[in-house]
Amino acid sequence: MGKEAHDVVARFADGDDAGRLRWEAPKLVFRGRARRVFEGAALAGLATDGEDLVLADGSRFKLGVVQAGRWAEAILRPPGRLDKLGIKAGQRVAVLDLDDPDFAVELAGRVAPTSTLTELDILVYGADGAEALARIGDLVPRLAERGALWVVSLKGRAAQVKDVEVMAAARLHGLVDNKVCGFSDTRTALRFVRRKTGT
Repeated sequence: MGKEAHDVVARFADGDDAGRLRWEAPKLVFRGRARRVFEGAALAGLATDGEDLVLADGSRFKLGVVQAGRWAEAILRPPGRLDKLGIKAGQRVAVLDLDDPDFAVELAGRVAPTSTLTELDILVYGADGAEALARIGDLVPRLAERGALWVVSLKGRAAQVKDVEVMAAARLHGLVDNKVCGFSDTRTALRFVRRKTGT
């Protein structure tokens, strides 16, 4: 969900530089002769000026008119978790085996989750073991034709299943992974959809 640009001409209070600019919320990182990191208050006054992305301290990054605007939008209004998951008002969304009160409140603010597991646009499924992965086959028929299954699992040292195990379990039931996102500080999410036939 980040952004990256190479050969960016930058202007700082201590002189000009050129290098790579990367946005990975919540940090804007420039790598030229020196590595510079901007976050928090340093990004609060961010704006565009013609081809430049301009920070509150006067630091400037030449990205071009269109890209400067896109970067500013991404930094000032980053997509929230529901946006990353593709959850929109009016969709049929269900959550299964995932104990995350913050997510439940967030979701309820956009769409009322359904307890009827049929024709789902999105199913968010917590899976942290072989037994949970074995249930994926039972969940596929619950999805609408173009529905998506998000499998949410613990990450890092707390992980009980690896991403490759989740992908293998889903592929057994005709699903393909097409997106990954950080679900929370402790969990990651993999998105699966039905494999297209005839391709």
